Amino acid sequence: MAREELIRLTGNVDDPECNKNDCPNVYRTAHGSIVVQGDLSYAFTPPAGEGLVEIPESVLKEAFRALGW
Repeated sequence: MAREELIRLTGNVDDPECNKNDCPNVYRTAHGSIVVQGDLSYAFTPPAGEGLVEIPESVLKEAFRALGW
């Protein structure tokens, strides 16, 4: 799935700090599922095929507001 196929729920694309799409963000897929972009976390070892990312609480709250939750 390409980034262009996702609906970005968080972050200001014009923010000079995020000009390379490297900031923590939350996206929604066309199927309604959520994709999270953040720093890798090593809090525990997830099952094969899964990964852990860490995002600031503010990013998650922004995504909830964008979804009307």
